Amino acid sequence: MSQLALKFPGGKEILETDVGSTFVFPKKTPADIINAVIPIIFILAGIILLFMLVFGGFTIFVSAGNPEKIKKGTGMITSALIGFLIIFAAYWIIELLQITFGIQVL
Repeated sequence: MSQLALKFPGGKEILETDVGSTFVFPKKTPADIINAVIPIIFILAGIILLFMLVFGGFTIFVSAGNPEKIKKGTGMITSALIGFLIIFAAYWIIELLQITFGIQVL
């Protein structure tokens, strides 16, 4: 099973319309939504990390020796690296949970 939560048997909901045709809508459980969103969050976090590192380095590069701008650029790079460690830890925690519980998230 590749879900974070249990699914009810059947898995599909049939909706009858007044014209007589049948539309099939798969049920979206919270587990389905979480399974779809987590990889997107990791990708967006990586892109934001890249931009923060580049912008922090660019801020230091164009600071022209101004200690305030150097401190601002260094703070951005430090924040980006701390964010990277949090993303890295979250990824490995999810990997450990996948192995432990036998579920597939990523």
